[in-house]
Amino acid sequence: MPLVPVSQLLAAAEEGKYAVGAFNCNNMEIVQAIVAAAEAERAPVIIQASQGAIKYAGLEYIVALARLAGETASVPVALHLDHGTSFAQCIQCIRSGFTSVMIDGSKYPLEENIALTNRVLEVARAVGVSVEAELGKIGGTEDDIHVDERDAFFTDPAEAKQFVDATKVDALAVAIGTAHGQYKGRPELDFDRLAKIRQLVNIPIVLHGSSGVPEEDIQKAITLGVRKVNIDTNLREAFVDGVKEAIEKNPREIDPRKILGPAKLKMSEVIREKIRIFGSNGKA
Repeated sequence: MPLVPVSQLLAAAEEGKYAVGAFNCNNMEIVQAIVAAAEAERAPVIIQASQGAIKYAGLEYIVALARLAGETASVPVALHLDHGTSFAQCIQCIRSGFTSVMIDGSKYPLEENIALTNRVLEVARAVGVSVEAELGKIGGTEDDIHVDERDAFFTDPAEAKQFVDATKVDALAVAIGTAHGQYKGRPELDFDRLAKIRQLVNIPIVLHGSSGVPEEDIQKAITLGVRKVNIDTNLREAFVDGVKEAIEKNPREIDPRKILGPAKLKMSEVIREKIRIFGSNGKA
């Protein structure tokens, strides 16, 4: 089937009280691992590409891989821009075939973030593309974006209401204690803040930096309105572990298929586990 908008998947997730997994891709093997896992679990899935992935693989390659994945899969697949930081980049991705974009104006004052988000929404709405925005700053590093711990700040519930009322955005990424990259210890999530945000805004909430968050915390966040959960670091770890194991087993191996094949299987196993944690298995 053709790629679907993320808003369509999140509306079903809202009704069913589960979350849809959004998995970052950088190459063909990762796209194949994501779709194989979603097929095996009969789950809807979001393939997402960051600025770093687009720079590495090329926009046309990312779109072609995701489009083929959607057309050949028997489960719903969406293609989402993760952490788009400019109007121009969002429009370029919309024109290229993304069915969803994130405009991350969290570094700007509230009014500027609202204005930028509304510019993207105006174009996206006209062509049926869904839009995610961010309020508050999520710490850590993801590709080209680095937010120092001292610069990270949590989402203010009152501002979240003001932002959503002013934009009518499809989904809102919030900062409640998660971070991009690998955690040094156990993250402490502010569930009271999440509950307050959800009481004030009646739209799907997005949890970024979820790779190192304990299973029970993810599931508690889902009961409080999180409908999209982003996973990147865990896939990178599985990919590298698979490659290392293949080379350690046969240091003289020169066939890329025999090195990348195990990595692809390891990623699929991780994705299947995440899908079950999110409760989206069997929901396709």
